[in-house]
Amino acid sequence: MNKLETTSPKVLTGVLCNLSELKDGNSYGFDPFGTGKDSVFLFLEGQNIRAYFDICPHYGETSLAWKKNAYLTADKSNIFCSAHGALFEVASGKCIAGPCLGQSLQAIDVVVSKDGAVQLNMVRPA
Repeated sequence: MNKLETTSPKVLTGVLCNLSELKDGNSYGFDPFGTGKDSVFLFLEGQNIRAYFDICPHYGETSLAWKKNAYLTADKSNIFCSAHGALFEVASGKCIAGPCLGQSLQAIDVVVSKDGAVQLNMVRPA
């Protein structure tokens, strides 16, 4: 994936992967900002793709995964922060257990093009 491109003064966009590369029920990390570490992750559930920033709301810039693509609990029912033990709902990103109870992961909009490209569309952070 190339770094994100600016399509207007406030909107960033970029292709993360192709839908055919994703398996239902799995999570995937990406580095769209070219920082050398995953900063965004996707979860495919049926026809739904959820995307979040890879930052636990409990503390600063803490990544959720303990290794590449390891964002989910063993039964794949929740997102898991390996640093703090927090659990998040996949569908909403809301913390349901742990030190950030009631807080949420920051969601990102993704669009799937007609040719299957999973594209990130987001407003440029301030």
